[in-house]
Amino acid sequence: MTRTVDVAIVGAGTAGLSALREVRRETDDFVLIDAGDWGTTCAARGCMPSKALIEAANALHRRHSFAEFGLRGAEGVSADIPAVLARVRALRDDFVKGPQSVHRTLGDRAIAGRARLLAPDRLEVNGDVIHARAIILAPGSHPVVPGPWAALGDRVLTSDTLFELPDLPRRIAVVGLGAIGVELAQALARLGCTVTGFDAADTVAGLRDPDMLATLLTVLEADMAVHLGAEVTVEDAGGGLRVTGGGRDVTVDAVLAALGRAPNVKGLGLETLGVDLDARGLPQVDPNTLRIGDLAVWMAGDANADRALLHEAADEGHIAGRNAVASDPQPHCRRTPLSIVFCAPQVARVGTAPADCNPATTATATVDFARQGRARTMASAHGRLTVAADRRTGTLRGAEICAPAGEHMAHLLALAVEQGLSVAAILAMPFYHPVLEEGLRSALRDLAREVGDAGSSDLSPCPPLGIAALE
Repeated sequence: MTRTVDVAIVGAGTAGLSALREVRRETDDFVLIDAGDWGTTCAARGCMPSKALIEAANALHRRHSFAEFGLRGAEGVSADIPAVLARVRALRDDFVKGPQSVHRTLGDRAIAGRARLLAPDRLEVNGDVIHARAIILAPGSHPVVPGPWAALGDRVLTSDTLFELPDLPRRIAVVGLGAIGVELAQALARLGCTVTGFDAADTVAGLRDPDMLATLLTVLEADMAVHLGAEVTVEDAGGGLRVTGGGRDVTVDAVLAALGRAPNVKGLGLETLGVDLDARGLPQVDPNTLRIGDLAVWMAGDANADRALLHEAADEGHIAGRNAVASDPQPHCRRTPLSIVFCAPQVARVGTAPADCNPATTATATVDFARQGRARTMASAHGRLTVAADRRTGTLRGAEICAPAGEHMAHLLALAVEQGLSVAAILAMPFYHPVLEEGLRSALRDLAREVGDAGSSDLSPCPPLGIAALE
């Protein structure tokens, strides 16, 4: 069968659904094609179930600070792991209801099947050919699992399979300590698993600042073993798996492969577009239009391997959708870069990382949360935050954070960078007492002494009083 439509959208994840919303504003002549379960990766297997697990782990972990608060009975608190995982799945199932319901409202405009491009204006699904004036590619991504590991069966887990377990393995190696790996490794350790973490890089969660890395490692290593700079091998050891890396050898019940995610482009037919493909088999995509060359083909979300974050995927679907139905496709501004890792302490980056700024034109300042008042009352007095600003204008450029509740300070700083605020303008805003954000204020005041920012009415020029809340 042959069918002709105005727009074909491949993929019903975050980017595809965002594109669909924009396409429907202009036309009902479209198809939405998906080969999976009609639910976003974030809701079904990523952001949301992982955060449910992390919250359970952190709640249990709080018992270790009970004595510091004068609370007794911590020894009586334990985790019912099957119940924890059942709650994770129950929340997950609720989160996915919205995305999974979309295709049921579309009738024959929703097609279940795997799409393959035949040309820039034509694709095949389930043996049928679909001609489309415009095509939006948003097929998403999948966890990377090395070939030899896949042969080990369900003892090698990924973030796609972990949450389906009825119980957790007692001994687990987490290979890859980027955002996903470090979040899950710490959560599993805090829930009582014996965890060993490995990463081929010499950092965790992408931290660039060595002092921040040291702070994070101190907290992580209280719960689990961490081995960095370690190329890992995994092999069957009879009753378990032998994991070797960095001169360490450990036998575990399961391995969690957290080696990143790869675009779902195998068999997609990108070679039929007539454009150059890179070593990963991906075409060049304009980040501001999401267009591939001058074709009426757009590529959004994890599939283009640019900014694999939910809010970025949603934006990219929005841009691709609007341009696919526009008579004159336009470039769109992208948001200030923002990433957050939900380990403890939380890791975040905003704007241009201080390590990437030119020190000749950029000033930086750092605060240590070890003596920060609110952090001490919370028994979470660990972490660091570095902010960077233009030396001449005082305009904030970016920040790197490893601090308790860093997600909130990251959003404040992202707002400031997006609005082009100067250090003085941020300091002119109120900071309540006592809050963790007072630590941010301390760093900003130190930064204000290093940058040109006429008209400042803040107290940064004043000599120190030795009272943190007043500095």
